[in-house]
Amino acid sequence: MHLLLRTIMLLFTSAKRSPLSAWGTSSLPMRVLPTDIDIALHVNNGMYFSLMDLGRFDLMVRSGTWRKMRRKGWSPVVSGETISFRKSLQLWQRYTIETRIIGLDSRAIYLEQRMVADGEIYARAHIATRFVAKGKPVSQEEIIAEFGEPPAVVELPDWIHEWRENNALPGARRPAPHVWH
Repeated sequence: MHLLLRTIMLLFTSAKRSPLSAWGTSSLPMRVLPTDIDIALHVNNGMYFSLMDLGRFDLMVRSGTWRKMRRKGWSPVVSGETISFRKSLQLWQRYTIETRIIGLDSRAIYLEQRMVADGEIYARAHIATRFVAKGKPVSQEEIIAEFGEPPAVVELPDWIHEWRENNALPGARRPAPHVWH
């Protein structure tokens, strides 16, 4: 909710920026605002994921994906994410959120996102996302039919499959009892 206004503004401003392919790289210029920081006066670790949402929306809007998804009643849902931090973004610092799709499999579309300042990566995340419609996943065949086949250079790194397998929870229709081992 804290980024709702920024997200709405981004949906309008991204539509006016240069178009991209869904398989291209979005580079979204940003500045660290007082609402992005924690008591240590740097971007809060949880805020990175919220800010990265903006980068994904920028890619979707500029590629026309967002308009097509909304027309079909599809919504993006994150199913897994991991992040590594290298440096802290500080109050008022300028940076960019770099976003690109790195591949897809039968369960998800995978993106890499980077927070970049002064030509250096400050944080990097990998996100697994799905499109859902009426509470059910949209098949990869439907997605490719709508947005086109990914270019040959879009190939998932091997470690992504292991990461997903080792970190996945059971599907929503299967039990996931809370028991510490």
